Amino acid sequence: MRSVCAWSALLAAGAHAGGLGIFELTPPLIPLVQNAGSPALFPVGDCFGFALEEATIDDMQKAMQNGSLTSVSLVTCYMRRTFQTQQYINSVLQMNPDALAIASQLDAERSAGKVRGPLHGIPFTVKDNIGTKDNLETTAGSWALLGSRVPRDAHVVAKLRDAGAVLFGKATLSEWADMRSNNYSEGYSGRGGQCRSAYNLTVNPGGSSSGSGVGVGANTIAFSMGTETDGSVINPAMRNSIVGFKPTVGLTSRGGVIPESEHQDSVGTFGRTVRDAVYALDAIYGVDSNDNYTLAQKGKTPNNGYVPFLSSKDALKNATFGIPWNSFWVYANAEQQKGLGELVKLIQSAGATVINGTEITNYQTIVSPQGWNWDYGTSRGFPNESEYTYVKVDFYNNINKYLSQLTNTKIRTINDIVQYNNDNAGTEGGFPFPNGNPAFASGQDGFLASLATKGIQDQTYFQALEFCQSSTRNGIDDALSYKGKKLNGLLVPVDPGQSYQIAAQAGYPLVTIPAGVYSDSGMGFGLGIMQTAWAEAELVRWASAIEDLQRTSSTPYKRTLPTWRGYLQRNLPVPL
Repeated sequence: MRSVCAWSALLAAGAHAGGLGIFELTPPLIPLVQNAGSPALFPVGDCFGFALEEATIDDMQKAMQNGSLTSVSLVTCYMRRTFQTQQYINSVLQMNPDALAIASQLDAERSAGKVRGPLHGIPFTVKDNIGTKDNLETTAGSWALLGSRVPRDAHVVAKLRDAGAVLFGKATLSEWADMRSNNYSEGYSGRGGQCRSAYNLTVNPGGSSSGSGVGVGANTIAFSMGTETDGSVINPAMRNSIVGFKPTVGLTSRGGVIPESEHQDSVGTFGRTVRDAVYALDAIYGVDSNDNYTLAQKGKTPNNGYVPFLSSKDALKNATFGIPWNSFWVYANAEQQKGLGELVKLIQSAGATVINGTEITNYQTIVSPQGWNWDYGTSRGFPNESEYTYVKVDFYNNINKYLSQLTNTKIRTINDIVQYNNDNAGTEGGFPFPNGNPAFASGQDGFLASLATKGIQDQTYFQALEFCQSSTRNGIDDALSYKGKKLNGLLVPVDPGQSYQIAAQAGYPLVTIPAGVYSDSGMGFGLGIMQTAWAEAELVRWASAIEDLQRTSSTPYKRTLPTWRGYLQRNLPVPL
């Protein structure tokens, strides 16, 4: 990535964008930081007459259609926004040196009358475990993969390019998407450093798709892509007060994505609105020959995408939702219960029926009362009922297969990663702190646990996989039926994580929408909607209806802008 000074000089002077045309920056750039002594600092500022702060994709398209904005100027403004905020939140790991050239080419297409769709000319970021075959690295935040080359763009990246979106850069993340350690600083990677949330720079920003969630929440990018094995889309979306969409496993291809578990990995989308997140989802879902799990979606997805299912608050008059109180709600703290409770009352006032008491079957056994815990089965004395039992085996096999396809690297197996981390303990924390890096307090115990399995799918592996998948799927499906009536969704708290863990084990979809911020930390909490497999259309319909209700009412329980708490504190690893 070029230095900030180099980029600033480039932008101030105007540049020849990859031989694809000259652009001029008028009016002049605003100062990078305004009101620096105030907690309300970092205003997004004017973007050549366009109000960039909280702008939707539709707003951007309208401005480009009427000629008041171009993709080049939009990319330029997001560059400026990144330079303005990067030293504080560190949401971008690497900026795409070709972004302006791509934007210029798309502007030329628009001028010639070709508009590919709603994402034409719109900048986006992807988590640094999503492969791109270009001038960007794909490293999962680890120095070990620096310089390696992927065989092709990840399927989702290729589809976004085809849709006309502009790849702005790679977002920071928790290194190796949280697989390497079980006691670590969320949002930290050796290569990227510590990502911090603009809502509160001193606490957990959410992960492992940290930079994706933080960037969208802080208005440094239009939308972003992340990956989830268990909570890594939903958690950072919630904490940064944005929309996070985690699809059914197999709806979006994992081809070209650095893997964890084939049974639970899913590529998801981040947006400040449901519509924006759905535009991105429409662009990326579909069958991919490099991911056989996507074959299962045939006949189960809409022909014209999910955008037609977006709705208004009026749709709530015909909706019936369930509240699995004992399964999830009892674990939300008092402030969250109050806020979500007020939001549920608002939903009821719009005509929806909300049933309290439809529970996840066998929740007493499968839901961890202590919060998110992917080794909960083992903590109960039953490793054959633990998600972590099969995830660590899957990782051994999946990561070795992924690494074998790379070129220009000596890292070929998980053994090589472990050895690299040991050889570079200061940066990569191969050993528990204090002999390693303080951000990785437990060193690389996750890798060592995976290595110890040797990838063997034994009886315990299959029992754990069967138990977790069947119990969570049956549990959610049963809760979605009440006295013979099919419910439109389960309304759940997202914090402290049990709801997204159950959805992750099931491979079922989940969406979170902003529902307020905590008074003590200033971090967001969200309202989740759960559904069964391939029911994304239901989630789109009801999430957009609830969002419309929030926006047209006086409720405080909705998305609010970050307040940049703790912005003067040093950017050090933060506790979970």
